[in-house]
Amino acid sequence: MPASTISLEQAKKDKLFYFVANVVIYRELDGRCLILKRDLREKVHPGKYGVVGGKLEWNDFDLTKPTRMNGEVIDFESAVENLLQREALEEAGVTLKDNFAYINSMVFVRPDGIPVVLVKFAAQYKEGDVKLEKGAFTDYAWVNEIEVEEYDCIEGIDEEVKRTIELFRK
Repeated sequence: MPASTISLEQAKKDKLFYFVANVVIYRELDGRCLILKRDLREKVHPGKYGVVGGKLEWNDFDLTKPTRMNGEVIDFESAVENLLQREALEEAGVTLKDNFAYINSMVFVRPDGIPVVLVKFAAQYKEGDVKLEKGAFTDYAWVNEIEVEEYDCIEGIDEEVKRTIELFRK
């Protein structure tokens, strides 16, 4: 019988993580990527430049509207891509093309002790003027692989920008 609710009742506490996805957004027009300066009130990397991203949340899985039923398993295809599309619009006011490319992944433990699985992608900018999410970001820049070095970025962002430019530059 398929699940009727999302629950932690059967979950093993030592297997619980936040799942976070980030996306480096590439603008083909000028070969630059979008970086955002995190608000000083953020728990992780306050005041540093990073990229669009967010946590997968339970309300991303409406059990009455799965993309398919796989026997008794409820599937939600493209959940990560949908998360990144939503976050790009919420955090930066832009939309993305649907051509996501995998960059890498990592696991880290936040200062508050919460373990996080982070998966990083690259995608191409589609449209929209950058409008920062209030309370989350204080500045932004479109940078190339050289300019990114001038910003106080979260460790690894410069390499992800370089990798994204390599992936999409023609």
